[in-house]
Formats: sequence, C-alpha cells, structure tokens
Amino acid sequence: MSTFSRRKFLTTAGLSTVSAIALNACTGGEAPKTETTSAASPSASKSPTTSVSAAGAPEVTKAKLGFIALTDAAPLIIAKEKGLFEKYGMKDVEVLKQASWGTTRDNIALGSDAGGIDGAHILSPMPYLLTEGKITNGKKVPMYILARLNTNGQAMSIANDFKELKITLKSDSLKDSFTKIKSGGKEIKCAVTFPGGNHDLWMRYWLAANGIDPDKDVNTIVVPPPQMVANMKAGNMQAFCVGEPWNARLVAQNSGYTAFITGEFWKDHPEKAFTMRADWVDKNPKAAKAILAAVLEAQVWCEQAANKEEMCKIVGADKWLKVPPAEILGRLQGKVDYGDGRTLDNPDLAMKFWKDSASYPYKSHDIWFVTEDMRWGYLDAETDAKKLVDKVNREDLWKEAAKMIGKEADIPKSTSRGVETFFDGVKFDPENPSEYLKGLKIKKA
Repeated sequence: MSTFSRRKFLTTAGLSTVSAIALNACTGGEAPKTETTSAASPSASKSPTTSVSAAGAPEVTKAKLGFIALTDAAPLIIAKEKGLFEKYGMKDVEVLKQASWGTTRDNIALGSDAGGIDGAHILSPMPYLLTEGKITNGKKVPMYILARLNTNGQAMSIANDFKELKITLKSDSLKDSFTKIKSGGKEIKCAVTFPGGNHDLWMRYWLAANGIDPDKDVNTIVVPPPQMVANMKAGNMQAFCVGEPWNARLVAQNSGYTAFITGEFWKDHPEKAFTMRADWVDKNPKAAKAILAAVLEAQVWCEQAANKEEMCKIVGADKWLKVPPAEILGRLQGKVDYGDGRTLDNPDLAMKFWKDSASYPYKSHDIWFVTEDMRWGYLDAETDAKKLVDKVNREDLWKEAAKMIGKEADIPKSTSRGVETFFDGVKFDPENPSEYLKGLKIKKA
C-alpha cells in the first residue's frame, strides 16, 4: 500500500529531512529548521530605490519568506539580490532556505512572531491544505496565494535500470515492468516532494494514466528536492518527480534519466506559487502589495533571455541552490538532454516566469489542484472547490501589484485559462470539475 494512507498521512507529511539510507524515517515532530541567506551577492547589481509616498508607505518593512533550493525559487532570490524589496519600501525582507516542504509548512504555521516565516515559495496546493488544516493536525492556517511563480520546469526521472524500456509519457511496458519487480518480492518506490503537492499530483496522474494505482501498485515516498539525486544514486527508488535543477543534475551525474519534462505532460502547466499568511496580509496590506510588486518585477527580469546566465550564477551560489550554473542554464533555455540518447531544444516548453501569463494565479488552475487533491483523498470529497479557491486565491492583489510595476497591459482578461488538455487526451473544464472527477478511472474519491 502507499505510504500516503489516511492513517499515515500526517506522519508522512511531517517529513522534513530524509537521508540517502533511510528514506522512510519520517520525523513529524522535528523542530523547524531554516538557514538564513539574506546577504546579497557582490555581483548582483541593486535596482534604484523608488520613492514611496507617505500614503503608500508599507505598514512594516520586515517580512520573512521561505524558499526551497529549486530553480523556480528564482523570483524571490532575485528580488532579494537585486534590491527589489528595498525598492518598494521593504528594506528588511529575509529570504530563508527551508530544508523541505514539511519544514516550510511548519514554519508558516508558526508565523514569524513565533520564530517561523510569513510567506514562501511553495507548492501550489499547499496553501489550500494549510487553510483547511489538512496538513497541520486539524489546525487551520488561512493562506493567500498572491502569484504563480512559474509554469513548466519540472520532470519525471527514472533509474538507469529502466533505460532499455524507453519509458516516456505513455509507456505500455511500465505496468508490466513494475508488476514483474513486485512479483520478485521487491518494492516499487516512486518519490515525490510532499503529499498532495504538485509533484505528487504529477506522479499520480502519470501512473494512473499508465494503468498503475499509486496507492496499491507502488509505494509513494517523500524526499526533499535537494536529496533526490543522492537517493536515486543509492538505489532507494525507481522514479522521482521534482523541479529543476535536480533532474538535470541526475543526468549530469549519469545516475538516471528523464522520462519526460512536465511541459510535455501539460503545456504551460501551473507550478509553484508565492503565498503569505492571510492574517499577515490582512494586517499589512500595503506591505504585502510592496512585496508582491518586488516579486513580480523579479519575474519580469528572470524572463528576459539576456538575464538567464546571470540569473543562474546568482541562484546557483552555495547560499541558494548550491548547484553549478551550467547545470541550471540548459533546461532553463529549453535545452534538454534526457540522458537516454534523446535531446530537445524547445524554449516554449521551458520554465516560464512571466511570458504567457506565467505569473498570473489563474483560479481555474487552482480549481484543478483542489479537484486532484479531492481525487486522492487529501481534501474532503464534498469540498466546494470554487468557494475554497475564491477564499485563498488573491488574483485581485496580483492585478494591483502589476499596475504598480507598470504591467497593467499584461493583466489577463479572465480568471480562467479555460479548458486544459493533458498528454493522454483527458480534458479539464474548470466550470465542471465534478464531471472531470467522475471520468477518471483510478481515484479514491
């Protein structure tokens, strides 16, 4: 059975660090950990200070924001390194490295007044799970999603043992291969980064589309992103789904290969979000918009092709991702070495920060995340998806911040991107999520 059974869910969700030897040593009672990485790189040029009127001055100048060592954390890192928080009057913002998504959750639940954080670079479904108290032992922690940080930019990685099977998006051999391994008495382990989070949903959808029940046919385990490569090298799992640069790093070390990038799975799919505690935003609305404006401006900067190399040098530094810039840059440009002889050069499938409304937090996308979490039992089957999304998604604040940075023309005309189509031909209509759910063969709900 999956390690994500209802009985074990909270224990698994509490995992904040996993060693390469003991993957299942979940430590839900651990003390939250953060690493302070607030000093700017000497090579990062600061943006000029913007004069903030007395009427528009933020209520506070301090906030603590978390991030995980992933390429899609770049907007927060660049906003810090380029002085963009200061530009909008938030001169005391700290950007703090988190050990895992479990740690991020723990520190958000605490809040900065209790030694935690006020907001974070986060998996898009997590603010909903926090708001509903599903990952905090029933304690509801109301959250707001203020922006999407990126689209695309993740991948499914497979152990080298399966290279001859040529496993990709749709692989008839996948189920037979897993069945054969199980019949030989060995467990199938597929690693994701957090129960109910983006990578868990990508993994589950992919397995189910290939006829594999993620709760019965495999063990779905939790591993923090920076520890994925070490665990694959140690032979602790057959597959993992994670954001970059860890898939590229696996290939660079010849320790596995990429089955597919998620832009192929669902083109321009939503990925990470920028979230803050609702009570902090409600108490400090001007400060929240100032922080958001800085993040949006950083996203615009990250999107520019001329800035990609500098971005990789900044985020690759030891205090941020601790990854050679060359291992970040390729996939950021859409150049993919799958590690099995295939290559791709398609910038349109690469990670996007601003282009094609990548930053806008479409409510239609959040309805899909909520619906998928209902599908797998992370949210109650009777959850009113639209009502919950309207409560958490603050696209209204995104629009105000976009105007602050002079990008009013980039505000989408609708809160919905419309019907979405996945690699297997299945369509999701955000106006009728229940019909989508009914049509899925493998599910809990």
